[in-house]
Amino acid sequence: MAERELDVVVVGGGVVGTGTALDAATRGLSVGLLEARDWASGTSSRSSKLIHGGLRYLEMLDFGLVREALKERGLLLERLAPHLVRPVPFLYPLTGRGWERLYAGSGVALYDGMATSSSHGRGLPLHRQLTRRAALRIAPALKRSSLVGAIQYYDAQVDDARYVTFLARTAASYGAHVASRARVTGFLREGERVTGVIAKDLETGKSIEIRAKQVVNATGVWTDETQALVGERGRFHVRSSKGIHLVVPKDRIHSSSGIILRTEKSVLFVIPWDRHWIIGTTDTDWTLDKAHPAASQTDIQYLLDHVNAVLNVPLSRADVEGVYAGLRPLLAGESDETSQLSREHIVAHVVPGLVVVAGGKYTTYRVMAQDAVDAAVHGLGGGVPASITENVPLLGADGFQAVWNNRGRIAARSGLHVARVEHLLHRYGSLIDEVLDLMTEQPELAEPLPGAEDYLKAEVVYAAAAEGALHLDDVLARRLRVSIETFDRGVGAAEPTARLIAPVLGWTEEQIAREVEHYVARVAAERESQEQPDDATADAARLGAPDIVPVK
Repeated sequence: MAERELDVVVVGGGVVGTGTALDAATRGLSVGLLEARDWASGTSSRSSKLIHGGLRYLEMLDFGLVREALKERGLLLERLAPHLVRPVPFLYPLTGRGWERLYAGSGVALYDGMATSSSHGRGLPLHRQLTRRAALRIAPALKRSSLVGAIQYYDAQVDDARYVTFLARTAASYGAHVASRARVTGFLREGERVTGVIAKDLETGKSIEIRAKQVVNATGVWTDETQALVGERGRFHVRSSKGIHLVVPKDRIHSSSGIILRTEKSVLFVIPWDRHWIIGTTDTDWTLDKAHPAASQTDIQYLLDHVNAVLNVPLSRADVEGVYAGLRPLLAGESDETSQLSREHIVAHVVPGLVVVAGGKYTTYRVMAQDAVDAAVHGLGGGVPASITENVPLLGADGFQAVWNNRGRIAARSGLHVARVEHLLHRYGSLIDEVLDLMTEQPELAEPLPGAEDYLKAEVVYAAAAEGALHLDDVLARRLRVSIETFDRGVGAAEPTARLIAPVLGWTEEQIAREVEHYVARVAAERESQEQPDDATADAARLGAPDIVPVK
């Protein structure tokens, strides 16, 4: 990146930053993408993992946001990432008679209508009105007294961290230069104009000057801090809202559908997640450490209390396999309630040469990226093609349906169970052969990963060789989701995983030991934070495990 002046440098490796890099690269621009930690290590790996239109925004009469999000949902399902984005059903229990069915039913009917009227969005089943008996057949876990009937509708879900990794890889395949563990520490200036960035390679400690005609700040909840580096807070302020999620085994809740519940503040989702359920979320203001937001005992109990209000067999803390907390980047408004702050996004040219994009939802990242690059192009002086990302599938999407239809043959050829092949296809799409080839070269890589048997050893090697993982935490928390899917939070898988990574990244025995020690300490700090009564004590406990620094 330092060899010549680039057209655009993007700061931030979450879904918006990687999406911006892909948009710019596919317009023929020279692009650099910098992320201070790992891809999606902030908000973009800690979401509810839903691709949705935002049904509750209809109630706020935000029709534009819902229409935009539903169009993007359809694009992702049908064209851009059918291997990573899947339909998911939700049951909405009705507790009142007459008016509630009419009110909620009208909202869901409008939701379906807005989706089908879009050029993309006809792929999901329409909603159904259900009697109490029919609803309980779908979700026997619900107390009979908790509903008088229900509405079932469809949205979509995604492995959020994997999606961002695929975005970064796809951007690189179109010529973008991408680098994780590269922290921007300052901006280059010529008078008032921003002319590039100073980045520190955290793996080597070396600082590098990277020149660019335009810089895009896509750092989400860190927007204000990044702006401060240029001495400019900007015209808007980004506030952080904390949302926590619990992960429990599939057999703890007897249901063939996700469930959505109304709470006094917002909504609560019970979301199918392979052999697990994700339960979330909360919505509270957060002003403490942004790199590692912590879930307190109070947060966890809040979710358990609300979901247990409708379950026949209540959940306890002992049922919780994983807990994760993420921060929503909200554009600050007049209200003090984070649930009332805007999910709309904003793009601004705050100083010459520097574009800021902030706010928004995961589902609408592509529109945010397009708007950010449009603003940068304005600063480049024109002559640049319009965005084409509506027609650019991510790696693994091309030919996915054909490969999916051949999954039986793939299973027979590879010796894997067809369910295992389906799991791989939903993680790699048509790139599955790259993972299977590793098993052909080293048959022992076809074995399940010790301590995390839902994954294969080959997936660990592939994460380090092809997916940009540089540390053990990158693999266990984001390339695989072991850190939230096992009761020991991945501690048992830590050393076997580190030993599989070691030959790929050239780790010594000392580095293997450091990586495992750091991961175990991280898990211990998270567990400790989840026993604390409030945000301040939880944050202090979580900060007991600092980020890993490579051996120099």
